[in-house]
Amino acid sequence: MSLTETPARYAMVGGGEGAFIGAVHRAAARLDGRCELVAGALSSDPKRARRSAAQIGLSPDRSHPSWTDLLTTEATRADGDRAEFVVIVTPNHLHAPVALAAMDAGLAVLCDKPLSFDVEEAESLAAKAEQTGSLFGVTYNYSGYPMVREARARVRSGSLGPVRKVMVEYVQGWLARRLERDGQKQADWRTDPKRAGAAGAMGDIGTHAAHLVEFVTGLSIRAVCADLAAVIEGRALDDDGAVFFRMDDGVRGLLAATQIAVGRENGLRLRIFCEHGSLEWFQEEPNSLWLDVEDEPRRVLRTGGPGTGEDAAMATRLPAGHPEGFLEAFANLYSDFADAVRARRTDSSARAPWTPTVGDGLRGMRFVDALVRSDAAGQAWVDVP
Repeated sequence: MSLTETPARYAMVGGGEGAFIGAVHRAAARLDGRCELVAGALSSDPKRARRSAAQIGLSPDRSHPSWTDLLTTEATRADGDRAEFVVIVTPNHLHAPVALAAMDAGLAVLCDKPLSFDVEEAESLAAKAEQTGSLFGVTYNYSGYPMVREARARVRSGSLGPVRKVMVEYVQGWLARRLERDGQKQADWRTDPKRAGAAGAMGDIGTHAAHLVEFVTGLSIRAVCADLAAVIEGRALDDDGAVFFRMDDGVRGLLAATQIAVGRENGLRLRIFCEHGSLEWFQEEPNSLWLDVEDEPRRVLRTGGPGTGEDAAMATRLPAGHPEGFLEAFANLYSDFADAVRARRTDSSARAPWTPTVGDGLRGMRFVDALVRSDAAGQAWVDVP
Protein backbone atom coordinates (compact mmCIF):
# COMPACT_ATOMS: atom_id res chain seq x y z
CA MET A 1 0.00 0.00 0.00
CA SER A 2 1.42 3.38 -1.02
CA LEU A 3 1.97 6.33 1.31
CA THR A 4 -1.19 8.07 0.12
CA GLU A 5 -3.39 4.98 0.47
CA THR A 6 -3.11 4.26 4.20
CA PRO A 7 -5.95 5.79 6.26
CA ALA A 8 -5.66 9.37 7.48
CA ARG A 9 -5.02 9.30 11.25
CA TYR A 10 -7.09 11.63 13.41
CA ALA A 11 -7.52 12.65 17.03
CA MET A 12 -10.85 13.77 18.45
CA VAL A 13 -11.39 16.53 21.00
CA GLY A 14 -14.78 16.26 22.71
CA GLY A 15 -17.44 13.75 21.72
CA GLY A 16 -17.43 11.59 24.85
CA GLU A 17 -20.26 10.25 27.00
CA GLY A 18 -23.58 11.96 26.38
CA ALA A 19 -22.40 13.73 23.23
CA PHE A 20 -24.55 13.11 20.17
CA ILE A 21 -22.38 14.60 17.48
CA GLY A 22 -19.11 12.91 18.43
CA ALA A 23 -20.54 9.45 17.73
CA VAL A 24 -21.89 10.72 14.40
CA HIS A 25 -18.46 11.99 13.40
CA ARG A 26 -16.77 8.72 14.34
CA ALA A 27 -19.30 6.63 12.42
CA ALA A 28 -19.00 8.87 9.37
CA ALA A 29 -15.21 8.74 9.49
CA ARG A 30 -15.30 4.92 9.52
CA LEU A 31 -17.77 4.49 6.68
CA ASP A 32 -15.39 4.59 3.73
CA GLY A 33 -12.30 3.28 5.52
CA ARG A 34 -10.26 6.39 4.77
CA CYS A 35 -9.86 7.55 8.38
CA GLU A 36 -8.52 5.97 11.55
CA LEU A 37 -9.14 7.32 15.07
CA VAL A 38 -5.80 7.04 16.90
CA ALA A 39 -6.11 9.42 19.87
CA GLY A 40 -8.60 11.50 21.79
CA ALA A 41 -9.34 13.91 24.60
CA LEU A 42 -13.00 12.98 24.69
CA SER A 43 -14.07 14.98 27.73
CA SER A 44 -12.89 17.83 29.95
CA ASP A 45 -13.40 15.41 32.86
CA PRO A 46 -10.40 13.01 32.83
CA LYS A 47 -12.41 10.11 34.33
CA ARG A 48 -15.17 10.55 31.76
CA ALA A 49 -12.54 10.83 29.03
CA ARG A 50 -11.05 7.45 30.04
CA ARG A 51 -14.46 5.78 30.24
CA SER A 52 -15.43 7.19 26.85
CA ALA A 53 -12.19 5.95 25.30
CA ALA A 54 -12.75 2.47 26.70
CA GLN A 55 -16.30 2.38 25.35
CA ILE A 56 -15.14 3.00 21.79
CA GLY A 57 -12.03 0.82 21.97
CA LEU A 58 -9.46 3.61 21.98
CA SER A 59 -6.14 2.53 23.46
CA PRO A 60 -5.63 3.84 27.03
CA ASP A 61 -2.23 5.26 26.14
CA ARG A 62 -3.85 7.39 23.43
CA SER A 63 -6.66 8.69 25.67
CA HIS A 64 -5.72 12.05 27.12
CA PRO A 65 -7.07 14.03 30.09
CA SER A 66 -7.05 17.32 28.18
CA TRP A 67 -6.69 18.60 24.66
CA THR A 68 -3.44 20.34 25.57
CA ASP A 69 -1.98 17.04 26.75
CA LEU A 70 -3.18 15.38 23.56
CA LEU A 71 -1.48 17.89 21.28
CA THR A 72 1.75 17.88 23.29
CA THR A 73 1.96 14.09 23.42
CA GLU A 74 1.01 13.48 19.79
CA ALA A 75 3.80 15.81 18.69
CA THR A 76 6.36 13.44 20.21
CA ARG A 77 5.18 10.40 18.25
CA ALA A 78 6.91 9.15 15.15
CA ASP A 79 5.79 9.80 11.61
CA GLY A 80 3.29 7.17 10.57
CA ASP A 81 1.95 6.98 14.12
CA ARG A 82 0.97 10.47 15.22
CA ALA A 83 -2.40 12.02 14.36
CA GLU A 84 -2.49 13.98 11.12
CA PHE A 85 -5.65 15.96 11.82
CA VAL A 86 -7.80 16.94 14.77
CA VAL A 87 -11.60 16.69 14.82
CA ILE A 88 -13.18 19.27 17.16
CA VAL A 89 -16.64 18.41 18.51
CA THR A 90 -16.68 20.46 21.71
CA PRO A 91 -19.06 23.24 22.72
CA ASN A 92 -18.48 26.37 20.65
CA HIS A 93 -16.32 28.29 23.12
CA LEU A 94 -13.52 25.71 22.80
CA HIS A 95 -13.38 25.51 19.00
CA ALA A 96 -10.91 28.35 18.48
CA PRO A 97 -8.39 27.56 21.25
CA VAL A 98 -8.12 23.92 20.14
CA ALA A 99 -7.96 24.75 16.43
CA LEU A 100 -5.31 27.45 16.85
CA ALA A 101 -3.10 25.16 18.92
CA ALA A 102 -3.60 22.29 16.46
CA MET A 103 -2.52 24.43 13.52
CA ASP A 104 0.52 25.60 15.48
CA ALA A 105 1.34 21.91 16.01
CA GLY A 106 1.22 21.31 12.27
CA LEU A 107 -2.07 19.40 12.25
CA ALA A 108 -4.99 19.79 9.87
CA VAL A 109 -8.33 20.68 11.48
CA LEU A 110 -11.87 19.47 10.90
CA CYS A 111 -14.20 21.50 13.11
CA ASP A 112 -17.90 21.15 13.80
CA LYS A 113 -20.05 24.18 13.11
CA PRO A 114 -20.46 26.99 14.02
CA LEU A 115 -16.78 27.72 13.55
CA SER A 116 -16.24 29.59 16.80
CA PHE A 117 -17.66 31.49 19.74
CA ASP A 118 -17.68 34.87 17.97
CA VAL A 119 -16.56 36.70 14.84
CA GLU A 120 -13.22 37.77 16.28
CA GLU A 121 -12.26 34.16 16.94
CA ALA A 122 -13.39 33.13 13.47
CA GLU A 123 -11.24 35.83 11.91
CA SER A 124 -8.23 34.65 13.93
CA LEU A 125 -8.78 31.08 12.73
CA ALA A 126 -9.03 32.15 9.08
CA ALA A 127 -5.87 34.25 9.43
CA LYS A 128 -3.97 31.40 11.10
CA ALA A 129 -5.03 28.92 8.41
CA GLU A 130 -3.82 31.29 5.70
CA GLN A 131 -0.55 31.99 7.53
CA THR A 132 0.26 28.33 8.15
CA GLY A 133 -1.26 26.89 5.00
CA SER A 134 -3.21 24.47 7.18
CA LEU A 135 -5.93 22.27 5.74
CA PHE A 136 -9.07 23.36 7.60
CA GLY A 137 -12.60 22.03 7.11
CA VAL A 138 -15.93 22.84 8.74
CA THR A 139 -18.63 20.17 8.87
CA TYR A 140 -21.62 21.81 7.27
CA ASN A 141 -22.66 18.25 6.52
CA TYR A 142 -25.82 18.94 4.50
CA SER A 143 -23.58 19.89 1.59
CA GLY A 144 -22.65 16.20 1.43
CA TYR A 145 -26.08 14.94 0.30
CA PRO A 146 -26.17 13.75 -3.33
CA MET A 147 -29.40 15.60 -4.15
CA VAL A 148 -28.12 18.83 -2.61
CA ARG A 149 -25.17 18.57 -4.96
CA GLU A 150 -27.57 17.86 -7.83
CA ALA A 151 -29.49 21.02 -6.92
CA ARG A 152 -26.26 22.99 -6.83
CA ALA A 153 -25.19 21.72 -10.25
CA ARG A 154 -28.53 22.60 -11.83
CA VAL A 155 -28.76 26.07 -10.31
CA ARG A 156 -25.16 26.97 -11.06
CA SER A 157 -25.36 25.66 -14.64
CA GLY A 158 -27.90 28.38 -15.40
CA SER A 159 -30.28 25.89 -17.02
CA LEU A 160 -33.13 27.18 -14.84
CA GLY A 161 -32.25 30.82 -15.42
CA PRO A 162 -31.12 33.36 -12.82
CA VAL A 163 -32.12 32.85 -9.18
CA ARG A 164 -35.05 35.06 -8.21
CA LYS A 165 -36.07 33.98 -4.71
CA VAL A 166 -34.75 31.68 -1.97
CA MET A 167 -36.69 30.24 0.97
CA VAL A 168 -35.14 28.00 3.61
CA GLU A 169 -36.47 26.73 6.90
CA TYR A 170 -35.01 24.58 9.65
CA VAL A 171 -37.70 23.38 12.06
CA GLN A 172 -37.03 21.32 15.18
CA GLY A 173 -39.00 20.73 18.36
CA TRP A 174 -36.52 19.19 20.78
CA LEU A 175 -36.16 22.40 22.83
CA ALA A 176 -39.89 23.00 23.18
CA ARG A 177 -39.43 22.67 26.94
CA ARG A 178 -36.50 23.62 29.16
CA LEU A 179 -34.46 20.44 28.96
CA GLU A 180 -31.47 22.40 30.25
CA ARG A 181 -33.08 22.52 33.70
CA ASP A 182 -33.13 18.70 33.74
CA GLY A 183 -29.40 18.43 33.06
CA GLN A 184 -29.73 17.34 29.42
CA LYS A 185 -26.16 17.83 28.19
CA GLN A 186 -26.90 18.98 24.64
CA ALA A 187 -29.53 21.48 25.77
CA ASP A 188 -27.38 22.69 28.65
CA TRP A 189 -24.50 24.09 26.63
CA ARG A 190 -26.51 25.15 23.59
CA THR A 191 -28.66 27.47 25.71
CA ASP A 192 -25.72 28.91 27.65
CA PRO A 193 -24.31 32.14 26.17
CA LYS A 194 -20.97 31.51 27.88
CA ARG A 195 -20.47 28.34 25.83
CA ALA A 196 -22.68 28.71 22.76
CA GLY A 197 -22.03 32.36 21.93
CA ALA A 198 -24.40 35.18 21.05
CA ALA A 199 -27.05 33.04 19.33
CA GLY A 200 -28.95 29.88 20.16
CA ALA A 201 -31.06 28.30 17.44
CA MET A 202 -29.61 30.60 14.79
CA GLY A 203 -26.07 29.63 15.73
CA ASP A 204 -26.91 25.95 16.00
CA ILE A 205 -29.15 25.35 12.97
CA GLY A 206 -29.59 28.74 11.28
CA THR A 207 -25.96 28.62 10.20
CA HIS A 208 -26.62 25.29 8.48
CA ALA A 209 -29.52 26.84 6.57
CA ALA A 210 -27.49 29.89 5.54
CA HIS A 211 -24.58 27.77 4.34
CA LEU A 212 -26.93 25.55 2.33
CA VAL A 213 -28.34 28.61 0.55
CA GLU A 214 -24.90 29.88 -0.44
CA PHE A 215 -23.59 26.41 -1.32
CA VAL A 216 -26.41 25.69 -3.76
CA THR A 217 -26.85 29.12 -5.33
CA GLY A 218 -23.25 30.32 -5.43
CA LEU A 219 -24.54 33.69 -4.19
CA SER A 220 -23.51 35.38 -0.94
CA ILE A 221 -25.86 36.77 1.71
CA ARG A 222 -25.05 40.49 1.88
CA ALA A 223 -27.59 41.95 4.33
CA VAL A 224 -30.08 40.68 6.91
CA CYS A 225 -33.13 41.86 8.83
CA ALA A 226 -33.68 39.51 11.77
CA ASP A 227 -36.34 38.94 14.40
CA LEU A 228 -35.04 36.60 17.12
CA ALA A 229 -36.87 35.40 20.22
CA ALA A 230 -36.44 33.27 23.31
CA VAL A 231 -39.94 31.81 23.29
CA ILE A 232 -39.38 29.56 26.30
CA GLU A 233 -39.39 31.72 29.41
CA GLY A 234 -36.06 31.98 31.17
CA ARG A 235 -33.83 31.32 28.17
CA ALA A 236 -30.98 33.72 27.50
CA LEU A 237 -30.57 32.81 23.82
CA ASP A 238 -32.96 32.62 20.89
CA ASP A 239 -34.85 29.39 20.31
CA ASP A 240 -36.87 30.81 17.40
CA GLY A 241 -36.33 33.37 14.66
CA ALA A 242 -36.90 34.58 11.13
CA VAL A 243 -34.64 36.49 8.77
CA PHE A 244 -35.18 38.44 5.58
CA PHE A 245 -31.96 38.51 3.60
CA ARG A 246 -30.54 40.06 0.45
CA MET A 247 -28.00 38.31 -1.75
CA ASP A 248 -25.80 39.07 -4.72
CA ASP A 249 -27.62 40.18 -7.89
CA GLY A 250 -30.51 41.62 -5.87
CA VAL A 251 -31.88 38.18 -4.91
CA ARG A 252 -34.19 38.23 -1.88
CA GLY A 253 -34.69 35.40 0.57
CA LEU A 254 -36.33 34.27 3.77
CA LEU A 255 -34.84 32.01 6.45
CA ALA A 256 -36.73 30.63 9.44
CA ALA A 257 -35.16 28.54 12.20
CA THR A 258 -36.86 27.24 15.32
CA GLN A 259 -36.26 24.58 17.96
CA ILE A 260 -39.58 24.94 19.80
CA ALA A 261 -41.97 23.47 17.19
CA VAL A 262 -43.60 20.57 19.04
CA GLY A 263 -43.55 17.35 17.05
CA ARG A 264 -41.05 18.50 14.44
CA GLU A 265 -37.85 16.49 14.06
CA ASN A 266 -35.15 17.79 11.71
CA GLY A 267 -37.08 19.69 9.09
CA LEU A 268 -34.51 21.43 6.93
CA ARG A 269 -36.20 22.47 3.67
CA LEU A 270 -34.70 24.51 0.82
CA ARG A 271 -36.58 26.06 -2.11
CA ILE A 272 -34.85 27.88 -4.96
CA PHE A 273 -36.99 29.79 -7.45
CA CYS A 274 -35.34 30.71 -10.74
CA GLU A 275 -36.59 32.46 -13.87
CA HIS A 276 -37.51 29.25 -15.71
CA GLY A 277 -37.94 26.72 -12.92
CA SER A 278 -37.54 25.83 -9.28
CA LEU A 279 -36.04 23.19 -7.00
CA GLU A 280 -37.06 21.88 -3.59
CA TRP A 281 -35.16 19.60 -1.20
CA PHE A 282 -36.25 18.34 2.23
CA GLN A 283 -33.75 16.77 4.63
CA GLU A 284 -36.23 14.25 6.03
CA GLU A 285 -36.76 12.93 2.46
CA PRO A 286 -33.17 13.43 1.32
CA ASN A 287 -33.12 11.07 -1.65
CA SER A 288 -35.61 13.19 -3.60
CA LEU A 289 -35.19 16.51 -5.38
CA TRP A 290 -38.36 18.11 -6.70
CA LEU A 291 -37.81 19.88 -10.02
CA ASP A 292 -40.29 22.20 -11.72
CA VAL A 293 -39.47 23.54 -15.16
CA GLU A 294 -41.65 26.14 -16.83
CA ASP A 295 -44.54 24.56 -18.83
CA GLU A 296 -43.43 21.01 -17.93
CA PRO A 297 -44.86 18.47 -15.47
CA ARG A 298 -43.20 18.27 -12.07
CA ARG A 299 -40.31 15.78 -11.88
CA VAL A 300 -38.86 14.03 -8.88
CA LEU A 301 -35.17 13.20 -9.24
CA ARG A 302 -33.91 10.38 -7.05
CA THR A 303 -30.50 9.55 -5.62
CA GLY A 304 -28.84 7.04 -7.94
CA GLY A 305 -31.66 7.36 -10.46
CA PRO A 306 -31.87 8.60 -14.06
CA GLY A 307 -31.45 12.27 -14.84
CA THR A 308 -28.90 13.09 -12.13
CA GLY A 309 -25.45 14.35 -12.91
CA GLU A 310 -21.83 13.63 -12.04
CA ASP A 311 -21.73 15.66 -8.80
CA ALA A 312 -24.59 13.67 -7.32
CA ALA A 313 -23.17 10.39 -8.59
CA MET A 314 -19.82 11.05 -6.91
CA ALA A 315 -21.63 11.39 -3.57
CA THR A 316 -23.76 8.27 -4.02
CA ARG A 317 -22.70 4.84 -2.75
CA LEU A 318 -25.70 2.57 -3.40
CA PRO A 319 -28.03 1.74 -6.31
CA ALA A 320 -31.30 3.66 -6.61
CA GLY A 321 -33.89 2.73 -4.01
CA HIS A 322 -31.37 2.12 -1.23
CA PRO A 323 -31.73 5.08 1.14
CA GLU A 324 -28.69 7.17 1.98
CA GLY A 325 -28.90 9.85 4.62
CA PHE A 326 -27.29 11.83 7.41
CA LEU A 327 -24.30 9.57 8.10
CA GLU A 328 -23.53 9.11 4.42
CA ALA A 329 -23.60 12.87 3.84
CA PHE A 330 -21.22 13.36 6.77
CA ALA A 331 -19.02 10.56 5.41
CA ASN A 332 -18.74 12.31 2.05
CA LEU A 333 -17.08 15.26 3.79
CA TYR A 334 -14.81 12.97 5.80
CA SER A 335 -13.70 11.03 2.74
CA ASP A 336 -13.00 14.23 0.81
CA PHE A 337 -11.03 15.69 3.72
CA ALA A 338 -9.15 12.44 4.34
CA ASP A 339 -8.13 12.25 0.68
CA ALA A 340 -6.63 15.73 0.99
CA VAL A 341 -4.81 14.83 4.24
CA ARG A 342 -3.33 11.74 2.59
CA ALA A 343 -2.37 13.66 -0.53
CA ARG A 344 -0.53 16.19 1.63
CA ARG A 345 1.91 13.49 2.64
CA THR A 346 3.53 14.13 -0.74
CA ASP A 347 1.89 17.37 -1.93
CA SER A 348 1.58 20.20 0.60
CA SER A 349 -0.80 22.12 -1.67
CA ALA A 350 -3.53 19.44 -1.80
CA ARG A 351 -7.05 20.64 -1.02
CA ALA A 352 -10.41 19.08 -0.14
CA PRO A 353 -12.63 20.34 -2.99
CA TRP A 354 -16.00 19.47 -1.42
CA THR A 355 -15.39 20.13 2.28
CA PRO A 356 -16.58 23.54 3.53
CA THR A 357 -13.61 25.67 4.45
CA VAL A 358 -12.58 27.95 7.30
CA GLY A 359 -13.76 30.77 5.02
CA ASP A 360 -17.23 29.23 4.94
CA GLY A 361 -17.11 29.02 8.71
CA LEU A 362 -16.13 32.67 8.95
CA ARG A 363 -19.05 33.63 6.71
CA GLY A 364 -21.34 31.70 9.03
CA MET A 365 -20.09 33.61 12.06
CA ARG A 366 -20.46 36.95 10.28
CA PHE A 367 -24.02 35.93 9.40
CA VAL A 368 -24.81 35.16 13.06
CA ASP A 369 -23.21 38.39 14.26
CA ALA A 370 -25.26 40.41 11.77
CA LEU A 371 -28.48 38.68 12.90
CA VAL A 372 -27.85 39.50 16.54
CA ARG A 373 -27.04 43.13 15.74
CA SER A 374 -30.10 43.44 13.50
CA ASP A 375 -32.43 42.10 16.18
CA ALA A 376 -30.88 44.31 18.87
CA ALA A 377 -31.40 47.36 16.64
CA GLY A 378 -35.13 46.66 16.32
CA GLN A 379 -35.02 44.47 13.20
CA ALA A 380 -32.89 46.93 11.27
CA TRP A 381 -31.12 45.94 8.05
CA VAL A 382 -27.48 45.07 8.77
CA ASP A 383 -24.77 44.32 6.22
CA VAL A 384 -22.95 40.99 6.28
CA PRO A 385 -19.25 41.65 5.47
